[in-house]
Amino acid sequence: MADVPQRLGIVGAGTMGAGIAQLGGLAGIDTLLHDPIEAALDRGIQVIQKNLAKGAERGRWSGDAAAVAAQRVRPVRSLEELGDRELIIEAAPERLELKRELFGKLSEICGPGTVLATNTSSIPVTDIAGAAAEPENVVGLHFFNPPPLMKLVELIAAVQTGERALAIARAAGEAMGKRVIAASDGPGFLVNRCGRPFGIEGLRLLQERLASHEEIDRIYRVGGGYRMGPFELMDLVGIDVSLAVARSFYELSFGEPRWPPSPLAARMVAAGRLGRKTGRGWYDYSGDGPPRPPDDDGAELSKEHAELLNRVQCCIVNEAAFAVGEGVGSPADIDAGVKLGLNWPRGSIELGRELGFDHVLGTMDALWDYYHEERYRAAPLLRSGLVG
Repeated sequence: MADVPQRLGIVGAGTMGAGIAQLGGLAGIDTLLHDPIEAALDRGIQVIQKNLAKGAERGRWSGDAAAVAAQRVRPVRSLEELGDRELIIEAAPERLELKRELFGKLSEICGPGTVLATNTSSIPVTDIAGAAAEPENVVGLHFFNPPPLMKLVELIAAVQTGERALAIARAAGEAMGKRVIAASDGPGFLVNRCGRPFGIEGLRLLQERLASHEEIDRIYRVGGGYRMGPFELMDLVGIDVSLAVARSFYELSFGEPRWPPSPLAARMVAAGRLGRKTGRGWYDYSGDGPPRPPDDDGAELSKEHAELLNRVQCCIVNEAAFAVGEGVGSPADIDAGVKLGLNWPRGSIELGRELGFDHVLGTMDALWDYYHEERYRAAPLLRSGLVG
């Protein structure tokens, strides 16, 4: 087990970067926060101070702890001031060339052995590591939004990453109070990959006109126990953002048929209906009332809707079985990942045990027989009976 680094640098003072810097301060780590845009840096420091004070008011930590943490997080105006850091976490916009340029500069500024971590949620860490002078010291350290509240961090090794860098990054994440799970360097890493069927299958049900988007969301909430359905979630995140993620998955996987972008989502983006941020998405947010009626307490799903929920849940379990079989993550990490990273009521493997893996396999084979589409092929590990 590596020692917790005592000098931390954060590049990028937006929501993610400021949140990670706050965690560093609370963990007792001397933390420097940098952003090339001075206004963004000032705003990030203000957000940290505000959130620390708010946390103290709510009893999450003492006022003294908040004050000390605030003192530990300091802004720096130049990248060069990060030269003495043991660990630097990059939280810059999701553009490969920007990140590669940044890692190249950090390699010139920092001393030998400095661990450079990227908070990317979608770009292969191997592609970023190639720009560093010491690619063996580059890791992925993917925090979830908002970092101070979400209890999960994904640790991703590039092809070039060494064990020392992984140990230092893990020690930092655990010192910040996070469950650190290992994920492979593939599309969506672990959590977002295992979450793909949640939205994709909801869109497919709508495309087949098996239920309305309001009904599908209710099926997920009432039957599945999810906090919101796929269409509510797309509206919250932004339908354009969701579509961009889907296209990225499809491109990075070289056309994996389980992860196709949806023409329905593309049509909504073309219409400018992007969700809450535009006042209209799958739901209308322009009025004063809630965009959807409340769920009826104690109401149960109809038989038809229960079958649709079963289809979605079996696709979720099937994707997890693919992930385990391909070494993306262990069953325990997958379950922890989707519960802590996506706020799902149960883990994907846990759900498979609840439904019965034989039942899941039977459902996937029935979908394959009906559609003859590769997106419904059963995972080899599911067929072998060795999922978990």
